[in-house]
Amino acid sequence: MRGTLNVMKHMGDDGDLEVLKKVYGIHEMLREKEGDLEDLEALNRTLIVKERKSNDELQDARRELINGLKEMSKIDNIGVKRLGELDNKPFHKAMKKKYNDADAEDRAIEITSLWEEYLRDPEWHPFKVITVNGEAKGIIDEEDEKLKDLKNEFGDEVYEAVKAALTEINEYNPSGRYVIAELWNFSEGRKATLQEGVAVLMKMYKRRKIIL
Repeated sequence: MRGTLNVMKHMGDDGDLEVLKKVYGIHEMLREKEGDLEDLEALNRTLIVKERKSNDELQDARRELINGLKEMSKIDNIGVKRLGELDNKPFHKAMKKKYNDADAEDRAIEITSLWEEYLRDPEWHPFKVITVNGEAKGIIDEEDEKLKDLKNEFGDEVYEAVKAALTEINEYNPSGRYVIAELWNFSEGRKATLQEGVAVLMKMYKRRKIIL
């Protein structure tokens, strides 16, 4: 664009007054558009900063809500869920089929601890990627040798417990591979919104007020 303007300026210098006027007109229009673009970019930067600040504030509020609710029981199916935590009940049930009560308890604790270590191991990656509706999605690789051995040795319930913990880790904390506390809607099996968490707090406050 600027190269074209320079060529037209030279033509104007040679005496073509009309072309020269057009050159200056286009040049002024270009300067105005560049000014508008700079204003838009400045506005965009300001909005991005404000959005980040708002997001940070919302995340802080969510963390405070989780800390406040994590020791309390669920209200209206809203509470705190430890995502990626391994359910040890299927392990205890499976061990009781193999050992007497005293040994079953010890073995269940031992095997559960072992699999908790596996879950945290970043070197173990029992997932595969499939395409669903044109989008890549990570799912459990049921042909993974560790998982196949687990299922064969301890049965479906233990296998499903490990699979559930793996799925949560892969969805909510794939880089960290550790258990995280999250505000949760247990009836719908999803993250609860901040509004749902606040509604629970308000309900708790009203109940406490009535008791007092």
